[in-house]
Amino acid sequence: MSAVPALPSGLDVSRETHERLERYADILLRWNQKINLVSPHDLPHLWSRHIADSLQLAALIPAGAPGLVDMGSGGGFPGLVIACATDARVTLIESDQRKAAFLREAARVAGVQVRVCAQRLEQADVPPALVVTARALAPLPLLLEWGARFLRPDGVCLFLKGRNAAEELAAAHAGWHMAVNRIPSRTNADGVILELSDIRRVRDHNNE
Repeated sequence: MSAVPALPSGLDVSRETHERLERYADILLRWNQKINLVSPHDLPHLWSRHIADSLQLAALIPAGAPGLVDMGSGGGFPGLVIACATDARVTLIESDQRKAAFLREAARVAGVQVRVCAQRLEQADVPPALVVTARALAPLPLLLEWGARFLRPDGVCLFLKGRNAAEELAAAHAGWHMAVNRIPSRTNADGVILELSDIRRVRDHNNE
């Protein structure tokens, strides 16, 4: 195994987590030669652009969280990274069968237990979770449409977003009520973590 690259300030993790992440990164690099998990252009920045970005969410996950659902997990960002760094019970939803197979094998190699649900988000049948996450998946209104199915009433959504976060929030407010906490990204000057709670459709809110 190669040495683990340094992580950005404030994203320090335990030695055990480092080792899990390194095993995960190694198998991702091997599988990426056969299936497109990460753009070849992004591979030199795997740790800073993908792993570190996903790690930001780990500190926001309550200890022993009774369920976390990661939507559109793809190559494991952010859900498998969170599983490597926390004790949350993580479900990864990924409809692409090859990527789902990768997620299962990567979790085995990294030494973490996750559930992989190889279904479309519209069809996935998983228990409501305290936390729902997503990264680089879809505009916010669509994320809320999907995520509301998987979220407990007292739960929170954690979505990694870029420079268009304000516009996406404005569009989402047309159909959804939510409490919004904007957390600046530590890995992307234009990025933000949207921490969303008390999520309800606007029509439901108006009929109370």
